[in-house]
Amino acid sequence: MLTNEGIINTFLESGVTRGFTLPGLGITWSLPAFHDRQDEFDMVLARSEQSASIMAQVAGKMTGKPGLLMAQGPFATTTGAFGILEAYFSSSPMLILTDTSCYDGFGQYGVYQTMTGDYGAADAFAVLKTMTKYATYATTPGEAIYGAQLAVKHASTPRQGPAAVVMRSNIIKQEVPESMRARLYPTEGYLHHTPPRIDGDAMARLAGLLEKAEQPVMIVGNGVYGSGAGPALQAFAEQNGIAIASSYHGKGTIDEASDIAVGMMGTWGAKSANRMVQAADLVLVMGCSLGPEYTRFRDEKMIRPGEQTIVQIDQDPLQAGWVVPVDMAITGDVADAAAHLGKAAPQDATLVGRRKAAIARIKRENGYGVIPEYRTPEGKLHYADILRGMQAFLGPDDLLTLDAGSNRIWATTCLPLRTPNQLIAPGGIGGMGWSTPAATAAKITAPEKRVTGVIGDGGFVMTMDAIATAAERGVDVVYVVANNAGLGMVRDNLGNQRIGVDFADHDFTKVAEGLGGKGLTVTEADQMTDALTEAHKMGGPVVLDVKVDPAASHRDCSDYAEL
Repeated sequence: MLTNEGIINTFLESGVTRGFTLPGLGITWSLPAFHDRQDEFDMVLARSEQSASIMAQVAGKMTGKPGLLMAQGPFATTTGAFGILEAYFSSSPMLILTDTSCYDGFGQYGVYQTMTGDYGAADAFAVLKTMTKYATYATTPGEAIYGAQLAVKHASTPRQGPAAVVMRSNIIKQEVPESMRARLYPTEGYLHHTPPRIDGDAMARLAGLLEKAEQPVMIVGNGVYGSGAGPALQAFAEQNGIAIASSYHGKGTIDEASDIAVGMMGTWGAKSANRMVQAADLVLVMGCSLGPEYTRFRDEKMIRPGEQTIVQIDQDPLQAGWVVPVDMAITGDVADAAAHLGKAAPQDATLVGRRKAAIARIKRENGYGVIPEYRTPEGKLHYADILRGMQAFLGPDDLLTLDAGSNRIWATTCLPLRTPNQLIAPGGIGGMGWSTPAATAAKITAPEKRVTGVIGDGGFVMTMDAIATAAERGVDVVYVVANNAGLGMVRDNLGNQRIGVDFADHDFTKVAEGLGGKGLTVTEADQMTDALTEAHKMGGPVVLDVKVDPAASHRDCSDYAEL
């Protein structure tokens, strides 16, 4: 058995059956073993390490199983770092398989591309250590295979995240010795674990606190997204009159048309969510770090230790009481917690009525769910027009990816999502260019879903190579380009100064056609829903070049959001 054959065996034993790659040097040498198992393993050829890394991260985020990036050392650690960093900050399970590019023993000579960490070389292992849960530098075939087993273990277990194996390039095609001092074992035995269990007594105390609270609020975060516990928590909250606000990572984990849904809280969150949290006497935090951006950088009016009772439930005990002190911390999976809460008897009907009346008032006073209308020049749309079209279009079988900038702020603030977990959005580093490869990967990962990606023209140009991947794979994806011929959010923040923010108004329908897709241009607000419907009927990758008024600003939604 060669090293590369042992690596693919490890991945298949672990249930990792798909990888995303732009191969080079050592990874090229790995490909024959993967090709030999093509009936069991799907290799997706991307057009850049950046797109491949995003695709791998999205696959992990959607499935809860590690998404695999395979890329050559110098590029896995640079352009490929985009998706790795996103996975690290978003707790997405991800594997990185890379090499030192050292050309069979020349690592000490400063050879072209080398990443061994020697004099004259860069250091792939040192770079990956800064952005992964686990990284190993394998210099023998046995170390590479065992390292892959441990990488799967670290990527998969709480708190999930990226894990990397850096292989000395010359070992990739070497035979694995039949007899080794450190014997190799099947992968399964390394992966067994039981999740942390919720303490029943602690949940009973929480039930007592909820029963006494006049205005409890639940904050749901990334842990709720990953566990799929949103519907169970929504049912409990509706029965007991408990408002649900979300962090950015928890956006859309419940039906946001529910009477207890108050929207996404935070710096760019809905006023209704922020005001509801301010009004709470009990704050129940579910699978959310309470990061500074969610609390408007510790706005003293929002989360008030000592005045509000704060209870935090998380599978990682380090998360509870990290950003703000809490009165009670419960360690365990939020899905398990939701099951415990669901067994509790319904609370007093009069109390539930008061709670729901207060929720309704705060939502009404702060314009929850309102998508405003704006006048725009002829032939141009506003971001709000895109959202109205999207709201009329999205159904239970849809997935929606977002990008950075104004399009994301408008969507997360003003677009109520009806289907739990249909939103796939970047939030780790939240960089431009994420949505297009994310939408492509979403369709590859969940082919039964109808997938639409929204992105600005600045971000679209960065990773439009993903359209070629979609065309080559024959997948149906629609990419909505909010084309305002510039960097909209940067333009907004500069005010009257237009420095380094304006682009030419390119025809992205022609770009799509050149990359093997199709395109439609949208110039009127009333075309948006019909254009989405038509684009999804066309088949293959389709770009909607939506001409957005350059004067449209993310600050326009300030009546409904905290900006």
